[in-house]
Order: sequence, then C-alpha cells, then structure tokens
Amino acid sequence: MPYLTQSISSAAEQSIGQENLEIIVVDDGSTDGTAAELARLTEVYPGLMQVVRQANSGGPSAPRNAGLDRARGEFVFFLDADDHLGPEALERMVAMSVENGTDIVLGKMVGIGGRDLPQSMFKRSQPKTDVFTSRVYWALNPLKLFRRKLIEKHGLRFPTGLPIGEDQPFVALAYLHASGISVVADYDCLYCNLREDGGNTTVRNGGSEPRLLFLPRMVDLLLERVPPGPGRDHLAHRHLTVDVQQLLNDHLVHEPREVQEKALERLSEIIAPLWHDGMNDRLSAMARLRLHLVRHRMLDELLEVVEFDKEISRSKAATPVLVDGGRAYARYPYLRDPVRAVPDLCYDVTAQLGTRHHVSRAELRGTELHLAGHAYLHRVVTQDVTTELILRERDTAAEYRLPVTHTATPGLGADADEGRFTYDLAGFEAAVDITTAADGGPLGDGLWDLYLSVGAQGISKEVRIGAKRAESVSAGPSTRIVAIGEELRSLTLYATKPYGNFTLDLGERKHKVLPRLSLDGIGWAAGVPTELEFTGRCALDAYPDGALRVVLDDGQGGTVSFAARHVADDGRFVVRVPVRDLPAGVWGGELRIGGWALPLTPLPRDLPPATWRRRALPWYAEPVRNANERFALLVARGGLVGWLAGAGT
Repeated sequence: MPYLTQSISSAAEQSIGQENLEIIVVDDGSTDGTAAELARLTEVYPGLMQVVRQANSGGPSAPRNAGLDRARGEFVFFLDADDHLGPEALERMVAMSVENGTDIVLGKMVGIGGRDLPQSMFKRSQPKTDVFTSRVYWALNPLKLFRRKLIEKHGLRFPTGLPIGEDQPFVALAYLHASGISVVADYDCLYCNLREDGGNTTVRNGGSEPRLLFLPRMVDLLLERVPPGPGRDHLAHRHLTVDVQQLLNDHLVHEPREVQEKALERLSEIIAPLWHDGMNDRLSAMARLRLHLVRHRMLDELLEVVEFDKEISRSKAATPVLVDGGRAYARYPYLRDPVRAVPDLCYDVTAQLGTRHHVSRAELRGTELHLAGHAYLHRVVTQDVTTELILRERDTAAEYRLPVTHTATPGLGADADEGRFTYDLAGFEAAVDITTAADGGPLGDGLWDLYLSVGAQGISKEVRIGAKRAESVSAGPSTRIVAIGEELRSLTLYATKPYGNFTLDLGERKHKVLPRLSLDGIGWAAGVPTELEFTGRCALDAYPDGALRVVLDDGQGGTVSFAARHVADDGRFVVRVPVRDLPAGVWGGELRIGGWALPLTPLPRDLPPATWRRRALPWYAEPVRNANERFALLVARGGLVGWLAGAGT
C-alpha cells in the first residue's frame, strides 16, 4: 500500500478483457492494510482475483513461485505491487508473441519518481530476436510476459536463498531456453515506481554482501550453459559492467575498510572466469580500468577511480585525452603512473572517440559538388589535421578519397564540455567534379554515399555527413542533367531517410528523370497560326542549354528538332514548331533531353488545320488519328476545301 490498488486495477482493466485474465495475488505476510484492500478489490472484480496468503518469506521468490504453482493461463506476467501496467500492455505483448511464435516478450518500461530502468533494448520494436544478438539480457528483471509452457517444461522457479538478484537466474535460463524473444518498444507497457519509503527490494537490501551472493551464481550459470565464445562474452559483458559497477559505486564505497577488502578479494575471484583479453574491445576504458583494479585488488586506487567515475556522471564535460602514437588515452587516475603500472589498454578510448560534424553548404553546380562545414574528433585538438572526403558506392563498396581545404574555426567547441576543448582548424571545403573524381576519370553510375575521414594528430575516424546541417542546406533531392564528355547523365544530390545523410545518385538509381518532365498543352501559337506551340514543365534543377527539345520524325528517316525556351522560374517551358517549314509527311514526336524521351501527347481533336502558301502553292497541317493515340501531324500540299480547283492532291 498505497501502490497496490493501482497495480491490481491496471491489470484487471486491461484491454485484453477480463475473460482472458486470471489475477493471482500473493500476500506475503503484509502488515500495512494490504489484506483489507485485497478483500475490497475482490468484491470490485468478482471471480477475477485469486488471493493467496502466506507467512512472510523475506523476499519475492516464494510469492512468485506460489503464483506460478497456481497459474493456468497460456502466458504469465509478473507484476510487482508497486508497479502498474499501461492499458493495452497485455494485449500488445500477447499479440506480439502469437504473431511471431516467441516465448518471452519485453514491454517498454517507464521509470516513475526517478526509478532507473534498463532502456537499451527498447530503441525499436523487435518481432523476434534472441539473447545473443540483442540487448535483452541487459533486462534481467522478471517484469515480462512469459509463455507458461516454457516455464513448466524447464521447471523454472525463483531461487529462495537470495535476498536480491533472485530474478537473474530465472530470467537468464528462460532467455536461453526460449524459442524466440520479442520486444514491444512503441508502447509504454510497464510503469515502475521509485518508492518514497525506500521500500523497493534493491534499495532495501543494500551492501555488497547480497550482490556477492547472486553474482557467482550467474557466473556459474554462464560457464555451465553457454559455450566459450562471442555468445558467452556478450552475456558476460552485462555482469562485468552493470553488476560490478553497481556493487562498487553504490555499495562497496560506503562500507568499512575490512569489509571492502574482503569484498574486493571475493569479487576478484568471481570475475576471473569471465574476463579475458579477447573481451577488451567490447568494454569501455572505464570498465577495463575498473576490472583491472579489481583483479589486482588495488583497493585504494579503485576507490579513487569510483569517485572519479561518479564525478564524470555528474559533470557536463567529457574527460580530456592524451594523444600519443595515433591512439587516444582518457586521463583517468593513474594514467602512466610508474608506480601502479596500469597498462595503457585500460585507458585507450580511441575506438570510443566521437566525431562531430556540421554541413553549412551542400549543392551541385554543373558537374561539381560543393561542400563546406566543420568536422572534428571530440576531445582531440585540431593539430596535424588530415580530414578528407570519401565517396563510397553503396553496392560495390568502390571508393575514392578526395582532398578538402582545411579552414579556420576559431573558438569552435567553446560552448560545450565547460569550454575544456576548442577546435580551431576543423573547417573543410571541397569542390568535387564528378567528371574527374574517380582517380581522374568520371564516376560510374551508382549511389555514392558521402563520408568524411576526420583526422587529427594521427587519429582518423569515418562519419557519414549530412544529418547535422544548417537550416539553409536543403535535404530535398536536387536532380539535374550534366554533360560528361559527349554523354548526358542524371545526377541527384539528396539526403537519405530517416537519417538525413547525403548521397549522390548517378544514373537514376533512385531518382528518375522522366517523371520530372511533363507536357500540358499543344495548340497554335497566338498570332502565329502556323507555329505549333508545346507548353510543359521540367522539374529538373538544371540541364545543358538546348538539351530539352521537341523532336519530330516522319517515319521515313526524316527528323527535325526544336529547342525549349524557359518562360518561368518554376520550370515551365515553351517549344514552338513552325510547321510551314516541315516537309510533307505524317510527323510523330517526342520531348527529349539527352537519351530520355517522353512521347508527345495527341493533338486536340478540334484543332483547326493550319494553312499557308509555299511557292504560291497551298499547304496545310492538321491532326491525324492513329491506333496508338499518339501525336500525329499531317503536313501536305493542297487539297483543302476552299482552295482553287485543281490544286488537290
């Protein structure tokens, strides 16, 4: 109490319907008015609740096991009395399990009142995953949906000898036996309170000793159940980071010296079977340093590092680094201290260095791509800068590295990290001509993603560019026709979705040319009744002068061509064809730009004929119907009603 009422009500009023529910409430020797409230709720929800009363067991294992022994549903969900469900939680989780044939479903958890909960597994919904290729193992609490058949098949129950951490072996074994695991990340399924009275089990059971009871059990479980290799290392990573850090930072530092020494000795023995050199790439530098000090039982140094780690969490500034030999080392305590002799590996953050970039210009001009902005390695001073632009084709992985011009950025970075770092030479400018970008030759067709290899002081890291850009830099596609030698090719600069990184589309891989061409009118030009006028719109951003044309052919090898003329900024154009200059014949036609062609639309049925004289003889032009319903214009001499007798064809 008082959380119990909301907890039970949230379960009873689930959208899945009470006809699909059984609620088993285990009163584990409560003394706070719970019994009376349960009696009241039993009347509120008649026939729905089964209440089990037993002597206090001292922990959550026995009551959960008692509930499991009585459960009859296809699925079970463990709900602590101080937590509550979102209204559609069970319906969504059951549907996810049924649709994907999975045995366990994690629903997104939300902390209330400052409750800290695992979140890394809820970045996106996952219909079906497993314990080795996802982050679900970082959530070892039992507040999940389990298929009961899984639990009973493997005889899973919560161990009763552990004051805390009793959920870890239960959930870990369930994960390992599951046919599949689902994650519902697009709905808040479970709300967990940080109790004002400090009554949460993990808060109530402080000190390192309870944690030194369940941690070796988890180590033994992994050694027995998971073969050596990447899978075991993936699971071990969680215990070597989360559990070890919590034990040290939240508990061991507050204990008497004698207890600290014994706990450290025990912890060193516990982690020994899991931590090996092959795991170091998975671990952060702080985790490596922490584990090294534990392994060597360097208590004083460990206590200082723990306090330093807490200060990092409180600070808004990142830890400075030492750059040496193309590697970056965090300036954590005892870096290159000759007495402690902690290996540099424990401080190496090269792989963790972040890249920061911002694009202030990205545009096509003719066959050139013009870029400008800044980019730097976080915490690395911009000395000996070696940043370069990379064009990498998405399917073939072909790449070309191109130089950039480094430009000054005085004071950049001063508004972050409490002003500890500035990057005065982080600017870049580049003008890339696609006719010469491929080692002096033209780029081939493909999707060319844009990267920067950001380099300084012998360190370089790649980053896709475009996601961080000025508001004035367009993310929309810019498609144009460019001349490469004797050939016209399509070129588009666009930002990918959903991440917004820049890519060059050369050769219409994603952005087609013809949909950007349209004709919306054909008729005789005003005031010039022998000129056929075509109006339309070209949504291309640019194309060579004279490239957009109406081309007519007479089907006998004769062709004529007429260039378009821009009449508006929105791409509208006009093409005029003086039909009085056309030789006799039936003329078809297309709107062309380079190798692209759009058939001309049929002439209007009610278009009157055009008439004129050529060398004193009568000529005319008029629409012709054909089976293809395409543009067809008959140009012929004489024969129209009203002309002089004998002038007919």
